[in-house]
Amino acid sequence: MATAALDSKLHRTLRFYEATNGKKTVMALTGAALWGFVIIHLLGNLQVFLGPGKLDQYGEALRATGALLWVARGGLLVCAALHITAALQLMALKAKARPQPYVKKVPTTSSYASRTMYLSGPVILAFIIYHLMHFTFGVPGIHPDFVEGAVHANLVKGLSQPLAAVLYLATMSMLLFHLYHGIWSMFQTIGLSHPRYTPLVKKAAAGIAIALAGGNIAIVVSVLLGIVK
Repeated sequence: MATAALDSKLHRTLRFYEATNGKKTVMALTGAALWGFVIIHLLGNLQVFLGPGKLDQYGEALRATGALLWVARGGLLVCAALHITAALQLMALKAKARPQPYVKKVPTTSSYASRTMYLSGPVILAFIIYHLMHFTFGVPGIHPDFVEGAVHANLVKGLSQPLAAVLYLATMSMLLFHLYHGIWSMFQTIGLSHPRYTPLVKKAAAGIAIALAGGNIAIVVSVLLGIVK
């Protein structure tokens, strides 16, 4: 009986995911989890303004969690994989619905953020891989001055590299648009789509996206200007 109930529940879940709304729901939920990580990650990195000791202590506290840290990383990896899979499948469904492309497409209601989602997504994914090699694993060819445990020094030296700084600034600009449309779409998916609330939700999404991308940009700029040493 228990096995039959489990099979039935799994079947319903798969049928739900097969629908467009199911894929959008998965994108919304995994996007919310990844959004939460961006917030926590930024709050941790902003401690760079409190001095070298504070950021190094934060890094040490993370490493002290041991297996828990890797469980969290694994969870984020699963969320990212599901998010990307759902996005690709939705893109395929959209292409299937219109096999013949527009002769000349003139956007009327879509925003720049929505039109660049499928471009900003892969760029951000590639950046995350680079970021991990740069500051988490300290790959010699990417961060030649990396020292295990020296979080503050690694950040300052890494962002002092002109090409790396430009890459971070460019990607954070794309993250701003990706977050704006992603957060707004998430609220739509969960049902917060009403003429009365839509303008407020859009403003909130824009404010959150600007704050998160702006916080990361502020760190890069502060290193380049020598404010953070």
